[in-house]
Amino acid sequence: MNARRRTVLTAGAAGAAALVTGCGSSGDGSGGGDASGTPTASDTASPGASPDASPGGEELAATSDIPVGGGTIFKEQKVVVTQPEEGEFKAFSAVCTHAQCLVSTVSDGTINCPCHGSKFSITDAAVEAGPATRPLPAEQITVSGGAIRLG
Repeated sequence: MNARRRTVLTAGAAGAAALVTGCGSSGDGSGGGDASGTPTASDTASPGASPDASPGGEELAATSDIPVGGGTIFKEQKVVVTQPEEGEFKAFSAVCTHAQCLVSTVSDGTINCPCHGSKFSITDAAVEAGPATRPLPAEQITVSGGAIRLG
């Protein structure tokens, strides 16, 4: 195998390992992070959440823990879960697409990065303010029985 191909394969493997590590979980189920708004309970799901899938992933939170019009950041899992409207849950990567900092707050309808001030919509993670130019990637969640699970 030539050196260029070996370098590309090595870099690809390292990137895949970093992605798997970043998407991994500690297994303790603890979340944490900042939220805004008033929490409300709901057992319904929205696009991006799978209400009928069997719960198989790590439980992130109860639906009542995610404020309507806001969200909660799960730093260990590098995921932010939002509830743009009552009963509509969304999940996105908590890693800013600009400089890979973890977002730190959810307020006034945006997910906010502390490093350079990028802001992302709680509805679809679209960039509301730069310097980021790409939205936060969506994450898969399942909402069932009042619980929000990753995957």
